[in-house]
This record gives sequence, C-alpha cells and structure tokens, in this order.
Amino acid sequence: MYMRSQIRFLSRQSISRLLKLNDRINPTRIALRYASCETSGKQGGGKGIVLGLYEKESGKGPRLTPAGEKFDDRVQGKLSELICETKISGRLGRGKIFNNVDSEYRSICVVGAGLEGIAFNELEMLDEGMENIRVAAGIGARSLQSLKCTEVHVDHMDYPEQAAEGAALSVWRYEDNLNKKYRTVVPKLELHASPDMDSWTRGLFKAEAQNLARRLSDAPANCMTPTNFAQAAVDALCPCGITVEVRTMEWIEQQRLNSFLMIAKGSCEPPVLLEIAYCGTAPEDKPILLVGQGITFNSGGLNLRPCNGMDEFRGDLSGAAVILAAMRAAAALSLPINITAILPLCENLPSGMSCKPGDVVTLLNAKTMAVRNVSRTGVVVIADPMLYGQLTYKPRLVVDVGSMCIGIRKAVGGGATGIWSNSHYIWKQFQRAGSLTGDRLWRFPLWRFYKDRVAENHSFDLANDGDGHASSCLAAAVLHELIPCSDWAHLDTCGTGLLTRFGIIPYLAGGRMTGRPTRTLVQFLYQMACPDAK
Repeated sequence: MYMRSQIRFLSRQSISRLLKLNDRINPTRIALRYASCETSGKQGGGKGIVLGLYEKESGKGPRLTPAGEKFDDRVQGKLSELICETKISGRLGRGKIFNNVDSEYRSICVVGAGLEGIAFNELEMLDEGMENIRVAAGIGARSLQSLKCTEVHVDHMDYPEQAAEGAALSVWRYEDNLNKKYRTVVPKLELHASPDMDSWTRGLFKAEAQNLARRLSDAPANCMTPTNFAQAAVDALCPCGITVEVRTMEWIEQQRLNSFLMIAKGSCEPPVLLEIAYCGTAPEDKPILLVGQGITFNSGGLNLRPCNGMDEFRGDLSGAAVILAAMRAAAALSLPINITAILPLCENLPSGMSCKPGDVVTLLNAKTMAVRNVSRTGVVVIADPMLYGQLTYKPRLVVDVGSMCIGIRKAVGGGATGIWSNSHYIWKQFQRAGSLTGDRLWRFPLWRFYKDRVAENHSFDLANDGDGHASSCLAAAVLHELIPCSDWAHLDTCGTGLLTRFGIIPYLAGGRMTGRPTRTLVQFLYQMACPDAK
C-alpha cells in the first residue's frame, strides 16, 4: 500500500501502473486500494461517500448503480472517466477512493458490488445479493473511516437495510480500554439518494444490536463480571421499556437452581441470574423463552484449559450477550411478540470450592446429572435455569444459545452456527432467517444414538459430556432431555460467536468477538411475530 502523501502528486498514468504492480504482488486480497485524482486537497476529516459499481458481464463494462450514475452526472462524468482509466472491474469488495472530485464530498469510494441482479443461491443457502451489498458497504465505509472521514454517506444499492448493516458493523470495534487519543473515530452514517429511511433504520438497529453483543463479549473478564453484565443489561434494556429482574445468590438458592450454583461456587464473584421480559402483544399470550449461557470467564475449572488461548473464553458469555442484544433490537423494532429471557451469569474457576469431576447434582425435574468434565459446563449452567423458565412461564417455544463445545468449530468452523431442534418448522424458520442475514445456521442430528451416549449410566441419569466423540451433539442431547413437551432449538455458537480467525467476514474485524448470530435471532423473532410477512 502506498502512502497517500506520495500518491496525491502522481499522474493518473503513474497511479495506473502502480495499481497494476500491486495486483501482481497481491492479487487475491479483498481490500480497497487508494487513488486520488490529480487535483490535490486537504486529507483527513470532511464527508465521504460510498458508491456501488456492478461487475462487468456478457461483454458489458462495469456499471454504476442508479445513485452512482446520478452522482456521475453531478460531477460532469468525471467519475466515469476515473473508473475507466483506473480499470475498476466491479469485482466484489474491490475498488478505489478518489479525492477532490466533488466540492461537497471530499472522498468518493467506488466499490465493487458484484454481479447485478444476483439473488438467492440454493447451494449456498444464502441471498447473495443482500450479502454482496453488506460486503460492499462495509468495505467502503471502513476505507473512508481510515481516511478520517467524520461523515459517510452510503449508496443504498437497492438494499438499504443491508447497506446499513454492513456499514455500521464495519466501522465499529471494541476500543474501550485503548488510550483515547489512539481510538478510531466512528463516522456518522447517512443514507444517500433513497427515501427508504425505514429499511435503513432497521438495518442500523440490527447492526447496533450486534455491536452491543460484540462489546459485551470482547470486554476483559475483570471488566465484565456477572454483576457488571447485569448492570450493562439494565442500562441497555430498561430505557427500551423492557423489564429486567436481577436475581442474586439468595434468590438462586431459594429456587434450588443447584446446577447453576454448582459451577458458580468456584469463583469469588457472586453469580447473578437475569429475568428479562419484553411484552409486545397481549400479556396472556405465551412467550418465547430464550436461555443464554453467561459464563463470563470459563477457565475450565479443575479441568483447566491450556494457558495459550484461554483468554478467548471470556467470550463464553456470548450466548447471553446475543440474547440481550436481540431483545433490545426486538423492542426497537416494536415486534408484536412476547419474549422472556433467562440469563444465568457466573465464572468457572478452579478453587477449593470448585465442582470436582464426577460430582452429581439433582435438577429441578428430579433427574441427576454427573459433571464428569468441568470444562464443558455450558449445559450444567443453563440446565436448572431452563427448567425454571419452562415451569414459570409455560412458553410456546424454547431457544437456548451458548458456546457449548468445540466440536461444532471442528465440524463447520466459522461458516455456520450449529442448530439442533425437535421441530422441523422451527429449523426451517431459522434456516430462512440465516439465509437473509448472511449469518447462516446448519442443522445437526438429534438422534437416539446421542441420547443413549448421555443417558445410559448405572448411577446417575445424565452425564454432561456423554461417551465418545461428537461433543456438540452430545451436549444437545443432554439439553433435549430437559425439554418435556415444548418446541425447542439449541444454538451452539462456539465456532461463530468467539474470536474471528479463519474466513473472516469482510464487514467484521478479524481477531475480535463477532456478536454472531444476533441478527439471525432478531430476524427469526420477526418471522415468528409476523408469520404472514414476506
């Protein structure tokens, strides 16, 4: 990458030669490269604009979006000339930035949006048209952010909601513990040349919800204790009209949530259980019950994890963070549905009070569970809270979310969140939601084969780890034993909800917590609230 101070004094021909050289050096990198027109100008600050460019096909050259064409007319065709001279192809995520072409917008980012008119891909189970716009808007907004633009206007590219999501997700990153003078300035995002502000606002709501989940998951464990998480939940949800009840140790003991306490007692940090209720329709309507794993730091307990990479498991509260964020988005979108959430929050640490491998606990449904592997405590922590939620609220549907086992990461990596369900209808709704949001899910088996691996024991009813491989399927089998009659879905986010390392999504920062699958859960709740909506 060449410094901007060097580029601004080069001729267009020199820029073209340099960019060709850059292509030969790194032809596969999906990133924007910078170029400017010949006129020099002030660098840093001011407005920027992201314009889409469709990829050339069938002998036709690349074509600007309708909003881009209007902007080109505004600058007397200068933009088309620059695109032609710099040979931008419209390939997804590739583009250039031109400075000082327009008096209002100091920087113009032309970014490839892929093929025009592309839609749902059945093999990929993905609406590629929507996802392409997220990628294009995200890369464009982040590139202008790197030039210190304080206000970024984004071309809707026929999908204003998805453009808002991509742009808002790409410009945000967790920097709360960074010195203020080194923090990245988050630009103000505006929709360009479209009256569809409702779709744009919906996209911003969804992206801001995912950013909230990213912030909660990425915070250091000493900054996001169970008590701090509870305070963050109150601050985020109460202004939206959502009821938050913070339950302390005394209440948890009174309710005999022994499986939760069994893991929590190993830490000096007191456990907290949150009961969250959003009422969007008649109070007598049965709610959807969401249960989130909220282990604010999971060291593995007496089954201590390796030191290298242990810090990633501050993100074992990602299930609770995703549910909290989804409820905030549901309230912002005024979804006509009742939702109740149970979020058990604790730490899993080794001490003289820690749960020992082989300890047995009696659950609220009178079944006994042996904790044979203390590092796989997700199912143990949410077991009694999930039973309590079903007994108290009589829900029509139960959805639990958590980073349970590493098996799902080995199976599908970061490509999809694993889902297990006893309802084909619920699975299809989640599948549709994932195809629309670009944050996909994939269904895994819930067969008797796995149930037998966790339930056939001589001295207890259930084992938290089961026998054999397929750890994620075994964890789902344990949870299935706790669902007496409701429709139920279990989402394992171990591959998608923690740090992004491989196959990084262009509009999410690498090496950081992802906040996935917040937008998919929000879309699912919308589909359940408005089943007749297209």
